[in-house]
Amino acid sequence: MFPSEKILLANYFQYLEFEKRVSEHTLKSYQRDIKYLLNYCVAEKTQQWQDIQTADIRNHIAGRHRKGIASKSLQRELSAIRSFYNYLIKNQHLQNNPARHIKAPKQEKKLPKVLDVDQMSGILGSSPDSILEIRDLAMFELFYSSGLRLSELSALNMDDIDLADRELRVLKGKGDKQRNLPVGSKAISALEKWLKCRTETLDSAVFISNKGKRLGQRSIQLRLDRWCKKIGLPEHVHPHMLRHSFASHLLESSHDIRAVQELLGHSNLSTTQIYTHLDFQHLAEVYDKAHPRAKKKLDKV
Repeated sequence: MFPSEKILLANYFQYLEFEKRVSEHTLKSYQRDIKYLLNYCVAEKTQQWQDIQTADIRNHIAGRHRKGIASKSLQRELSAIRSFYNYLIKNQHLQNNPARHIKAPKQEKKLPKVLDVDQMSGILGSSPDSILEIRDLAMFELFYSSGLRLSELSALNMDDIDLADRELRVLKGKGDKQRNLPVGSKAISALEKWLKCRTETLDSAVFISNKGKRLGQRSIQLRLDRWCKKIGLPEHVHPHMLRHSFASHLLESSHDIRAVQELLGHSNLSTTQIYTHLDFQHLAEVYDKAHPRAKKKLDKV
């Protein structure tokens, strides 16, 4: 690539950071995804962004697919490439977006893993042995009570929670969308216990470390893993499984998919509909076990 083309790429990343004000995580994802395209250009001896054709984008994505990259990751890479070319078009560096009509190879949808009610009771019903575990249980209760994303829980501030009205406010959900969520009585009780132990600090975060700093997402993941190992849960549990379990259990009980969509903060109903498959899966299992003619083999004549 000519140096001038690399300058255009650097300008694009500055545009994302300072004008679009994307998160650090999003910026790093775009940088990584477009780096793969840059590597392709170097291998193909392509010198300018305008030299990239639709066939090149298709070959690049096909090559990534052959390396075993998942469809979801390839969709994200294509989104990053389209965004970069839209930036170049907007700034009159070229006229066409070669990635505009390219789609990632389809991949079979995997149902999210959920915990059953007994497993959730095991996680939330065990007694804490320290202040940090009191904090951890409050986090896990809140995950399951309100269906929060990991990033949303980590970002919670003290003034985002109203214990009296039993609700919380998510200021920066996915897509910077704000939503208000109810908080169950068990989660309220766990939060009250934690807030009595929480040390005074300048950090406004609800969940802080023993050094008084906001607890990061990775730390929350590690604390959940540690807690599940302590109580003897055999399978690996990650924070999103608590969100999935919240959605699945609520939908199973209420059958109100629109309400579950609102609570989860999904923009599209189709995203929430995956939990209807989980619900049907559960019903099918009950049917197979209970119906007298569901699985019995016919006697041989």
